[in-house]
Amino acid sequence: MTGETMKPAALIALTQGGYELAARIKPALPGATIHGHAQRTDGADVPFGDLAPHLQALFAERVPIVGICAAGILIRALAPVLSDKRKEAPVIAVAEDASAVVPLLGGHRGANGLAGDIARALRISPAITTAGDVRLGLALDDPPKGWRPANPEAAKAVTAALLAGEPVRLEIEAGDGAWLLRSGARFAAAADHAIVLTERDLGEAKGDGKTLVLNPATLALGVGCVRGMVPGELIALARETLASANLAPGAVACVVSIDLKADEAAVHAVAEDLGVPARFFNPKRLERETPRLLNPSLAVYRETGCHGVAEGAALAAGGAEAELIVAKQKTANGTCAIARANQAIDPEETGQARGRLHIVGIGPGDPALLTGQARAALAAANEVLGYSLYLDLLGPMIEAKRRHAFPIGAEAARARAALDLAARGRVVALVSSGDAGIYALAALVFELLDTEDRPAWNRIGISIAPGISAMQAAAAKAGAPLGHDFCAISLSDLLTPWAEIERRLRAAGEGDFVIALYNPVSARRRHQIEAARDILLRSRDRETPVLIARNLARLGEDVRIIPLADLGPDDADMTTLVLIGNSRTRLMTRGQRRWLYTPRGYGVDPEAETQSSLGFGGRGA
Repeated sequence: MTGETMKPAALIALTQGGYELAARIKPALPGATIHGHAQRTDGADVPFGDLAPHLQALFAERVPIVGICAAGILIRALAPVLSDKRKEAPVIAVAEDASAVVPLLGGHRGANGLAGDIARALRISPAITTAGDVRLGLALDDPPKGWRPANPEAAKAVTAALLAGEPVRLEIEAGDGAWLLRSGARFAAAADHAIVLTERDLGEAKGDGKTLVLNPATLALGVGCVRGMVPGELIALARETLASANLAPGAVACVVSIDLKADEAAVHAVAEDLGVPARFFNPKRLERETPRLLNPSLAVYRETGCHGVAEGAALAAGGAEAELIVAKQKTANGTCAIARANQAIDPEETGQARGRLHIVGIGPGDPALLTGQARAALAAANEVLGYSLYLDLLGPMIEAKRRHAFPIGAEAARARAALDLAARGRVVALVSSGDAGIYALAALVFELLDTEDRPAWNRIGISIAPGISAMQAAAAKAGAPLGHDFCAISLSDLLTPWAEIERRLRAAGEGDFVIALYNPVSARRRHQIEAARDILLRSRDRETPVLIARNLARLGEDVRIIPLADLGPDDADMTTLVLIGNSRTRLMTRGQRRWLYTPRGYGVDPEAETQSSLGFGGRGA
């Protein structure tokens, strides 16, 4: 997809046979996930129900779609959301008998390339129908890696001229144009239509409709800034620097700086504005560029450990043969410089990306209960860390990732390892069952950041993908016991003194909260649950319903309801969530099912409550 990184593909299987073919294709498409119809397939990474809404949601997120089904199914499902061909995601139909691979949408935005990868995996030929690919062997609006069209809208007219046998002028000012000369297209010395390969910003020529301008990614834009610089100010400096040298923004391969600025919003804003990655170098690497700097600074050296940030980073990214073509430009808060490489710069081989740590709650273990945000975080990660059981639960979703399995416990070791990997520029997923922010690893990560002086950790980008908590999953199995005020208390005294736990139990009992008990029993902790029961019996009826939920959404799941008076250590273990109702929690039977719920209101007309809670943030919202 021109100008952006294509997301991992979604392989759509509507039958078990489709799933099996998707599993054959998956290794050929890095990061791909199999989306299977929940009622017709087993083993899918992402189960789904209604096809059309699922496909439309993927398409809106510009996720490449590979449907193992008839082309018409995909066309009818996506027809309502088709609008702008320049923004559409690749869509490919694959016959379930592996006889055909047909790009349907986004041929020049990645679909033709994906179709070729799939066809090679299946040992067949893809059914490419775009004329430029068929007759010329190239797609001018989707050029090879290292090239960007400055005006992709002109590609159609120029391709039409080539296909019609009309003369097209080829001007090579910069970059290697051998890929065009090898294409079989015929070029002339003089013609109305033209392809220009240049680093320059051609201005009006880009708008004549007959001149396609292709920029080689040969420029590295180095930047430096004060802490907390306003992003717009640095963007303006970068744009002005390019304009003053008549350089095309499309020729910039990457925005580069010192690693001390890896968390600087302004640097990333410049990269986003130019549609390129941001990459970073450590001071030692930048200091090696000192002999080539035009404006070395002792003050900068004292501050950063290198004699130049913007110029040094641009030269480092350009390589040993790079030329500094725009010396350091300054404002009160920022600097900018540009270096030219003698060949296309590959950002993936340049410097270090800003590391990211995704702290991911994976829910109780069933892939169907994994949130979309959690799936996206796992798909983006290079490295996945967690307790070995949790990694096993993720199964095929992380089979292409580098796994770091830890034994039960060792939470601090997991968190530190995740932070260290992210500090080295990796994209890391640290997984936790349930919700990572509830009795889990998110709090530990922030505690380590707060208490340990590791400067490299400070530059990591951190996000939290919430998961379905054990108390939510347990409540959903039984009905709606969390319908009114509730709280959660861990019975583990490894990190919390038992006296404090007892105080909270008494307060929760007196407050008449529905109570979720986490970590109720372990191999060496069996008396706490009895003590908790006895404390709550002082304020709660002996028949108060208690939900016992063990191995939720996993093999051996057991969900049952018992009276509070009967609760004991044999009812639970560390895979169990114990949910104790309050004085108004009700147990009812309808048909063959028993349901547990807590009314939303105490002595309030339900209709009146509904009306009063329709405002933003109300209970009924």
